Amino acid sequence: MTKTLRNRFVPDVRSAMFAATLALLAAFAASPAHADRCDDLAKELAGQIDGTKVNFRAANIVYLTHPAAKELSLGCRGENYSIEFYAKGDRKPKPEFLKLVGAIAAVVFTVPKDDTTTGSTRCLKRMGILRGDKVSCRYRRLNMECSRTRTDASIAVTRGTDE
Repeated sequence: MTKTLRNRFVPDVRSAMFAATLALLAAFAASPAHADRCDDLAKELAGQIDGTKVNFRAANIVYLTHPAAKELSLGCRGENYSIEFYAKGDRKPKPEFLKLVGAIAAVVFTVPKDDTTTGSTRCLKRMGILRGDKVSCRYRRLNMECSRTRTDASIAVTRGTDE
């Protein structure tokens, strides 16, 4: 008697599992393709900040251009960071460059613009005779690393993978 009951219910379970598997595969096949987060952020930056343009993409880095900066790039998913913003300007940063870095970092990291401007300005202005040409600081859960050469000053703003 148990053998007949088992035979009666097993095909129903198998057909239900088969139907559920088909429904799951159909749901994944019908979902639209999503763009990368870096591409979305780059388009958002180009739309929100005047003069910013998306230049090109290489690997997981999107390069941007702006008249106030020599180099701008946005990197996604490294070993030690979830997202990184890099900017390079003149050795003595101009106020336009500081405002640009603050505005882009605010959009990328969803932090108030005043906080990102303050943190990046502190980092870039700390470089000098006493502290040297490479300074690292942390402000509002953002890691900022500033460095300078004879002609350029640069800042890399990252947020850790665990934050």
